[in-house]
Amino acid sequence: MMENEMIEKIERTLDEKIRPALALHKGNVKIVNLKGNVLRMRMLGACRGCPSATLTLESLIEDEVRTALPKIRKVEFESGVSDSLIKQARFLMEFRRAQ
Repeated sequence: MMENEMIEKIERTLDEKIRPALALHKGNVKIVNLKGNVLRMRMLGACRGCPSATLTLESLIEDEVRTALPKIRKVEFESGVSDSLIKQARFLMEFRRAQ
């Protein structure tokens, strides 16, 4: 499958499975690039810059994209949030789940 076809399939998956839920929260997601088997994305709207949204959606989006296109090995997000803040948000989310 050519890169153009892969991006089109990813866009369809996002339109059908992800973007409707994001729109309810005034958010969106954009493909930044596809290099090899790594998809790079950016959160937009209300989801942009929110560590919780990024972490929550990271696994959901990756699951949906990898289900549609098993060739995709990894989905990475440009969050605009510092690595230390993301690390702290991950810790807090894991702590809340454990309770």
